[in-house]
Amino acid sequence: MATAAVRKTIWLAAGRTAILPVAILVLVGLMVVPVPTAVLDIGFISNITISLAVLMVSLNAAKPLDFSSFPTVLLFATLLRLSLNVASTRVVLVNGHTGANAAGMVIEIFGHFLIGEHYVVGIFIFAILMIINLVVVTKGAGRVSEVSARFTLDAMPGKQMAIDADLNAGLITPEEAKNRRQEVATEAGFYGSMDGASKFVKGDAVAGVLILLVNIIGGLILGVFSYNMTLSDAASNYVQLAIGDALVAQIPSFLLSFATASIVTRVTSSFDLTGQIVSQFNSARAWTPVAVILGFLGIVPGMPHFVILPAAGLSGWTAWKLHKSAQAEAAKKEAPPPVVVPDTPPPVSWNDVSDGAVLSLEIGYGLIPLVDDRKKAPLMARVTGIRRQLSRDLGFVIPLVRVRDNLSLGANSYRISVSGVVTGEDEVWPDQLMALNNGDADGTLVGRVSKDPTFGLNAVWIPENRRSDAIVAGYTVVDAATVIATHLNQSIINNAADLFGMDDAQKLLDMLKETAPQLVSAVTPQPLSLAVITLICRSLLWEGVSLHEFRRIVEAMVDAVREETEPNALLEAIRIRIGGIIVQSIVPVKMPLPVVTFEPKLEALLSQGVRSGPQAAHPFEPALANRIVTALESAAQPLLSNGQRFAIVTSPVIRRPLARLLKPHFSEISVLSFLEIPDGKPVEVVAVVGDGQSSHSIPANNAEAVS
Repeated sequence: MATAAVRKTIWLAAGRTAILPVAILVLVGLMVVPVPTAVLDIGFISNITISLAVLMVSLNAAKPLDFSSFPTVLLFATLLRLSLNVASTRVVLVNGHTGANAAGMVIEIFGHFLIGEHYVVGIFIFAILMIINLVVVTKGAGRVSEVSARFTLDAMPGKQMAIDADLNAGLITPEEAKNRRQEVATEAGFYGSMDGASKFVKGDAVAGVLILLVNIIGGLILGVFSYNMTLSDAASNYVQLAIGDALVAQIPSFLLSFATASIVTRVTSSFDLTGQIVSQFNSARAWTPVAVILGFLGIVPGMPHFVILPAAGLSGWTAWKLHKSAQAEAAKKEAPPPVVVPDTPPPVSWNDVSDGAVLSLEIGYGLIPLVDDRKKAPLMARVTGIRRQLSRDLGFVIPLVRVRDNLSLGANSYRISVSGVVTGEDEVWPDQLMALNNGDADGTLVGRVSKDPTFGLNAVWIPENRRSDAIVAGYTVVDAATVIATHLNQSIINNAADLFGMDDAQKLLDMLKETAPQLVSAVTPQPLSLAVITLICRSLLWEGVSLHEFRRIVEAMVDAVREETEPNALLEAIRIRIGGIIVQSIVPVKMPLPVVTFEPKLEALLSQGVRSGPQAAHPFEPALANRIVTALESAAQPLLSNGQRFAIVTSPVIRRPLARLLKPHFSEISVLSFLEIPDGKPVEVVAVVGDGQSSHSIPANNAEAVS
C-alpha cells in the first residue's frame, strides 16, 4: 500500500510538471493544424473562463505579490487567445461561405446576440470596446506599470538599508531579514515583469483589430471571387462571422486588461480590493453630503424624481447607519472592561507560586507607553537588541525578559529582577530626557536633579524642547527607554552567573559536540560532571570572563583536570590556561596591560590572613578588608576618571579571596594572578598599594591588626 501511495505521488508530481509543456504544444497545434468547430467552441469558452478566473484572483489579492505569477499567466492567456484567433480565422475564411454556423456555435451566438442583422452596429460595438481597452485601460495600466517598475527599482537600496538597520537594532531576526530581502527582490522582479507584460496586453488588443480587418476583407474577396457570391451575401456571412470572432476574443482580452490594471494600481494592504473599498467608504462624513446633494437634485422640477429621491434616501440611510456604528465603536473603546467576579475562587496552581521568569522587568503604569506596540514600543526594541548583543558577548543565550506592569510600584518606577532577586530599581520620566554630566559639562540645567541609575553620574531630567541647550552645554542626553535599557544591560552583565544554568551548559556542550565530539567525550560525563562544568562556567561569568570561546575553555578543563580535582583549584588552573582570553578582554593585544599591584610585605600579610573553612565567606579580617578597599579606591579613582581599564595583579594564593572581597566595590575590574598573564605580554604598573612611598599605602597598624 505504501508503494502504491508513493507511485501515485510521483505520477501526480510528474503530471503537474507536464501540464505547461503539453499546453504549449496544444497552442502551437491550434496555429498550424485545422481543428473542428467543436474544439474551437471549447477553446473560446476556456479562454473566457481563464480570463474570469484571473480577474477574480487579481481582485481578491491583498497585495500585488499575492499574485506574483500574473505576468506569466498573462503571457499564456495571450498566447491562447492568439492561437484561437489563428484557428478561427482559418475556419472563417475556408468555411464562411457555407453560412453563419461555419465557425462554431460560440462565434455564431456572439454574432447573432450582439449584432443581430445590423453589421454596422456590431462594428460600432467592437470599436467602442477597442477604444475602452486600448485608449483607457491598456494605456493607463502600461503607464502605471512603467512608473511602478522604475520607482520600485529606485527604492530597492533604501529598503535593503532599512532591513539591515532593523536587523542591527534587534527589531527583527536574521530569518525575518532574509524573508524581507527576498520579498524586496521578488517585488522588483514582479514590477519589472509587469512592465513588459503590459505590452502583451496592448499588442493583443491591436492584433484583434488587424485580425478583424483580415477576416472581413479576406472573406469578401473569397466570397465574391472564389465562391461566386454576391457582395451582399458575402457580407452577410463573412462580416457577421468576423465580428463574432472578434468579440468572442476581445471580451477575454478586456477582462485581462482590467485585471492588469487592478494589479498594478493596487496599494499593499491587509485587505483585498473589496475590503479596501468598503473600509475606505465606511465614513458617514462622505455619505451625508451625497444624500444632501441628491435630495436637492430630486426636488428640482423636471428631474427624474422616482430615480434620484430613492438614491438620496439610500445614501442618507447609509450615512445614518455609519454614524451610529461609529458612535457605538467609540463608546465601546471608552467603556471600562467588565469586571468578572468568579463564583468560586480558582484553585491554587504552580503559576501562583512563580511565573518562571529568570529575568524580569516590572514597570509602573506611567511607563506602559514605553512597551506599547501601538506606540512602536521603544523599550521592547532595545531589550531585544540587548539580549542579542549580550548573547554574543557572553557566549550563551540570555533568557527572555518578562516585562509586566506592577501597580505596587510608583507611576514612573521600574524594577529589574534576576532569579527573583531585585538587582536594580529607579524612576524615569517618559515625557522628559535625562541630561548626564560626565564631567565635561558647562553650566547648570534647570530640571529634576537625579542620578544615573547605571553608573551613578549626576543627571538632570529636562523637557524635550531643552535637548539642544543641554547638548550645547556638554551634557549627554538620553530618553527614558535608553536609561532603563542601559540599566538592564548592566544588570545582566553583573549577574550573568545567576542567569547561567545546567541547561545552558548542556546546550553549549551539544553545540560543541557537533564539531568536536572527541573533546566533549573527554570531559563529560567523566572526569567532570555536568554540575561541575556548570559551576566552572558560572564562576568564570561571575568574574566577567565570557564563554564565547567555549571550545578553548573545555580544552583547558581537559588539561587542568589531570592536575586538580577540587573545584576551586580546578578553576584557578583553568584560568591560567585561558589567561590570554582574559587579558585580551581587558586591553587590545598590542597594548601593555595596566596593572595595580600590592607591596610585597602587604601581599605576604594578606596570604597569611586568608581564611578558609566556615569563615571563607569573609576571607579577610574586617578591619584589614576595609583598609584594602579604601586604598584601592584611592589608587583606582584617577584611572577610572580617565576611563583607563586596568587589572589588579596578585599571587595565585590570594587571587580568588581578593576577587570576592573587591567584587561588590569594583565589579568591572579584573583580579588576576601573575600566572594568568601570557608570556611576552608587556605589563605597565600604574599603582602600587601598600608601598610606604606610595600615596595609596595602608597604615602601618594593619600589620599589628593581622598579626
